[in-house]
Amino acid sequence: MSSPDPQVRAARNKSTSPPPRGPVVAVTGAASGVGALLTKRLAASEEVKQVVAIDERRGECAEAEWHILDVRDPAIADRLRGADVVVHLALDLDLETDAAARTAYNVRGTQTVLTAAAAAGVHRVVLCTSTMVYGALPDNELPLSEDAELRATAEATGVGDLLEIERLARRAPRAHPGLNVTVVRPAVLVGGTDTALTRYFESPRLLVVAGSRPAWQFCHVDDLCSALEYAVLEKVDGELAVGCDGWLEQEEVEELSGIRRMELPSAVALGAAARLHRIGLTPSPAGDLAYTMYPWVVSGSRLHDAGWRPAYTNEEVLAQLLDEVSGRHTVAGRRLGRKDATAAGAAGATVALLGAAAVVRRARKVRRRI
Repeated sequence: MSSPDPQVRAARNKSTSPPPRGPVVAVTGAASGVGALLTKRLAASEEVKQVVAIDERRGECAEAEWHILDVRDPAIADRLRGADVVVHLALDLDLETDAAARTAYNVRGTQTVLTAAAAAGVHRVVLCTSTMVYGALPDNELPLSEDAELRATAEATGVGDLLEIERLARRAPRAHPGLNVTVVRPAVLVGGTDTALTRYFESPRLLVVAGSRPAWQFCHVDDLCSALEYAVLEKVDGELAVGCDGWLEQEEVEELSGIRRMELPSAVALGAAARLHRIGLTPSPAGDLAYTMYPWVVSGSRLHDAGWRPAYTNEEVLAQLLDEVSGRHTVAGRRLGRKDATAAGAAGATVALLGAAAVVRRARKVRRRI
């Protein structure tokens, strides 16, 4: 009896051979936001063997193996056993969260996950911060290299936490030999997000500080997830910036959005922002304003060299952002109800907030005299 044709034999072997073994990936913060999107994406990938989802509540991805716990709980080490890669996305960057509580959660959570991953034998942890860690400064190059010095300060919302996470990422391989840490830094993130920078586009006028030169680079959440998947599959490592190619000048943003500018002197804008935050009228500290004044665009060359490309342009992401925030009314980072916004009007709301700060300042001077 003759043997089967070689092509037939090869086809039979291929059909009976086991599928290629991909990594087991654990995702923290898997029930919502970027974590939920990434969990769903990895669960559908043929290159991933299994997804372990960790959060304080169960999410919607039925294909994942769910564990319900706080990432600060040392018991997380038991849940990570058998995982090859951990993507840590359980961060609180909510503008309304108490700053001290937010820092305690973000920093302690990251410390616990890194230690637990090392104890569980995980060989790679992927952390997510932001290109904000480079700092928004008037002498920044356009674009910045990914190896550029991190010159941000802790004066903007959540940036102090992100800088501490970056520090933990650098220390982890020394503290835990054999543990590889990849840091992914997205630009202004758009797609169901609420940050000081997305709220900038909810204002009736775009605040422009006289003499500043802002440059806008966005990142769609889908592009962030695809970049995180690249890191999970070890197609790229190190410190990675992710965002749309290039950037938009302020004039382009105003033309595309159709929102006119309101230009203020630097001393007035920064002073008012600081006072409004100090007296509790706005959630955003004055440090957030720098990111609307100076460039912090990054090249993203490492991902590009690995073959990754963004699916969205800055123009497309800005259009989506404007669609998402349509109908919302924010002045100086503070959300207004529809009734408040209608009653105050665009310029009136701004003047009201600036005036409130001035009234409080005058009242304090009167009390000091008494």
